Amino acid sequence: MVLSIRAKQTEALVRMLRLNASQASVPGAQPAEAEVYKVLVLDRQTKDIIAPLLRVSDLRRHGVTLHLMLEADRQPIPDVPAVYFVSASQEHIQRILQDAAMGLYDSFHLNFVTLIPSALMEQLAQGAVGASCVQRIAKVHDQYLAFVALEAGLFSLGLPDSYLQLNSPTAKEPEIEAALGVIVDGLFSAIAALGVVPIIRCPQGALAQVVASKLDARLREHLRLRNNLFSESASGLAASLSRPLLCLFDRNYEMSVILQHAWTYRPMVHDILGMSLNRITLSDDSSAASSSGNPASPVKRAAKRSVEVGEGDFFWEANERSTFPKVAADVDVQLTKYKQAVEEMNRQTGARVDPNATTEDMMSNQTGAGNARGLMSAVSQLPALIERKRTIEKHSAILHSLLAEIKGRNLDKYYNNEEDMLGGKFPFASLLELVQGSKGTPTDKLRAALVYLCTCATPPGDSEYFDLERALSESAPGADLAALHYVRRLRRMKLTGRTGGAEALAASAAGGTAGGSALSNLAAGVGGGSHLLSWADKTFGQGLGALTKGVKDLLAGEQQTAVTVAVEGLMDAKPPPELDSFATFDPRAAPGKPVRATGPFREAIVFMIGGGNYLEAESLATWASRTQPAKNVIYGATDVLTGEQFAQQLAELGRLSGSA
Repeated sequence: MVLSIRAKQTEALVRMLRLNASQASVPGAQPAEAEVYKVLVLDRQTKDIIAPLLRVSDLRRHGVTLHLMLEADRQPIPDVPAVYFVSASQEHIQRILQDAAMGLYDSFHLNFVTLIPSALMEQLAQGAVGASCVQRIAKVHDQYLAFVALEAGLFSLGLPDSYLQLNSPTAKEPEIEAALGVIVDGLFSAIAALGVVPIIRCPQGALAQVVASKLDARLREHLRLRNNLFSESASGLAASLSRPLLCLFDRNYEMSVILQHAWTYRPMVHDILGMSLNRITLSDDSSAASSSGNPASPVKRAAKRSVEVGEGDFFWEANERSTFPKVAADVDVQLTKYKQAVEEMNRQTGARVDPNATTEDMMSNQTGAGNARGLMSAVSQLPALIERKRTIEKHSAILHSLLAEIKGRNLDKYYNNEEDMLGGKFPFASLLELVQGSKGTPTDKLRAALVYLCTCATPPGDSEYFDLERALSESAPGADLAALHYVRRLRRMKLTGRTGGAEALAASAAGGTAGGSALSNLAAGVGGGSHLLSWADKTFGQGLGALTKGVKDLLAGEQQTAVTVAVEGLMDAKPPPELDSFATFDPRAAPGKPVRATGPFREAIVFMIGGGNYLEAESLATWASRTQPAKNVIYGATDVLTGEQFAQQLAELGRLSGSA
């Protein structure tokens, strides 16, 4: 069995858009006939859930003529049904009742993100009776979709400040309980979507154990229902062998991985360009020069444009885990292949398509075929070629933006130095030299200092720490040093860094555990540097080629993330002694009896409480793909954060805890 959380959530959303009826429930109907034209009403949470999975064209294919926001003023469309997909709250229930009382739509198919509490269900029923609109409420469904499936093996709960919420010294117990409840709801939804009941493992005495205990209780309660969401058998050897492992960690288990800079494509695009929900906003400066052609004359500010990556993007799927030099080289390779394909089409059909034309020109009358026969022959090939060219142009623009940031901020230097920190080969004097350098944003320098504090064998003494603080104050004005104070306090309390079991696991990884680090593994076989250097030098002038070549040659470390090493041990039949202290929960086991997790496991769900990132997900995916036979690992987190976003939470905690 191969678990794909994206496929499962998409399937559930399509079923919801079909008014929760399967194709088989419409006898003899073809796909187009089975659809009913409808309006889709969303809130902010559910809009984010749908965004990475279904485009506007997909919604139309499933009969959605309009998709509207619940909070917006909407005009009546009385002849069509409406599908509401919203989170359950008093405000939302009240707005739904208001819409029904006004008769905005013919019928209301209500779908809540997760289980609607009984109190809100009573509010809905009483309100519908009081407004005499019960007949308009067609059905009410609990969808259990409280997560965002970004990729087949990656999901988020969309809770950006969870680390701050769960670690704030000012948080009250009800607030903590509410935050944990939201996390458990999201995890339960992800497990329900996959349709499997996992065995749960987590470090003892950590926040992850609290979440594991609550999730175990929630699953046990649900499994007692006669009609529950899980289709696998409650007993039998086959069922036990197919169950996955759910590994829960909290962010303090290893903090450096979410702060460090990356050198592979997907983590870089997220961390540097702020990718969100698989979309990237770029500055379109291709028309920055004025119409007079004088580059020195005043120009308008560069326009912004949004591009999408992910499933169906051949270049992204091929290069998302590749090092930056290899990705930039592959743009040149793909462009050459595209031009060869166009020239071959021209030769075979007699068409006159210019391989150097833009996609806009290719779709206009500026290019065409030499004769009617050639046009007919070429017309079937052009759409695929145009889409391929559009994809190459998109990634060229993304790499253009990345290169500008690398050059302007010396990101290669930060990456190289942080790799040395992770390997325990970075002296404190070199850290001072790094943060006192002229390039890099204040946050870049702060993140490097935080990585050092998280990974150094011995935290700096008072004198060294004062020197570091002064260096940051002078060379990185605007850096929020409250984050530095907070991490120093955690190190003193031994609550973060590679301490305890994580430290032992990291040491075993450095000794050559199977798979190696994601970055070092991906560095193997990087070639085609001449393509990258030629393209980069044309874009930015001489010098950048040497910069990127230098980084490429330095990818030789053997570090693994602590989470990857732990998951490897937990999925193995014979885990190392360092993992014996991990707690085990089996929702299918008899209450009160000791539970043991017997491996090996073929599938695992790894979830990070307090925020994760693409670099950690990449490390797990790379290791899993290199095992024999290959394992299937799904990575999830309360939210997918950039290093800057996490540093901001650390700074706020520093102020709240009095560390600043």
